[in-house]
Amino acid sequence: MGFRLPGIRRSSFSGSQTSSCKDAEVPKGYLAVYVGEKMKRFLIPVLFLNEPLFQELLRQAEEEFGYCHPMGGLTIPCEETVFFNVASRLNQL
Repeated sequence: MGFRLPGIRRSSFSGSQTSSCKDAEVPKGYLAVYVGEKMKRFLIPVLFLNEPLFQELLRQAEEEFGYCHPMGGLTIPCEETVFFNVASRLNQL
């Protein structure tokens, strides 16, 4: 018997916006990631970090950016459509 992973959340904060601390808060059990050319901010369940599909995205992020993420969350170097594809596949597990 499996369990369902919680889905990603679109955050109201983007990299180009200024916001209050409250807008930038991340709920317990989630992690902020920035995706795509426009660096849209999404909140992903920390459970994704253990999944091989998501770990491949993390390897790509490490190769491109190293461990420097000035936005305060992980920067994922892929198009939003690729990110949504991976997230939807993880939600089906």
